[in-house]
Amino acid sequence: MSVSPELLTLAKYMAGEFDNQQQAAAEPAWYVHLHFWQRPVPLFTADSLTFFAEQANIVNLDKPYRSRILRLRHSKAAPESLEVQYYRFKELAAFQGAGRHPERLKSLTPDDLEFLPGCILNIEQRQTAPDSSVFAAVPPPDTCCRFCYQGKTIQVSLGFEATAEEFRSYDKGVNPDTGKAIWGALLGPYRFTKRHDFSTEIPV
Repeated sequence: MSVSPELLTLAKYMAGEFDNQQQAAAEPAWYVHLHFWQRPVPLFTADSLTFFAEQANIVNLDKPYRSRILRLRHSKAAPESLEVQYYRFKELAAFQGAGRHPERLKSLTPDDLEFLPGCILNIEQRQTAPDSSVFAAVPPPDTCCRFCYQGKTIQVSLGFEATAEEFRSYDKGVNPDTGKAIWGALLGPYRFTKRHDFSTEIPV
């Protein structure tokens, strides 16, 4: 595929292993110390750059959670704009832990994924210097990221900002009955600093 400069820049910003050690040390009551992985995977390569993402508590790195797939592409409705579409795994066991063990992703195909219609973000790029930007991802109006997992209705409010040095996650779990946020970035974003760069894994 032919990759636009802005799509490739966003992918390079996102590709890596991150943690929020400084934030967790400063505000331990509100922010758990997490490791966070975003690994490029060769899926939907005709029009997208795609990532496997998951996170883990620093004291339980062998028990990652929130494993998911993010598909970055230009919007079909507005080709000049970027968007990210989320997918979940139909059967997670074979792929969980791939942040630390990327060989587990070798067998991953689109058939292993479930499309999540309301779990999509529009991305705006803001130039902050001649060679740097901030990418801000927010839900389109009147969308709701909601799906069933283990017989329960899960609702998530998604959002992030990406720079060359930091990934800020605004993701929050939401009570689907009350609309109240119950976990995640309740007092502001999780601020993840990139510790290892995975941009050489981007399939371009």
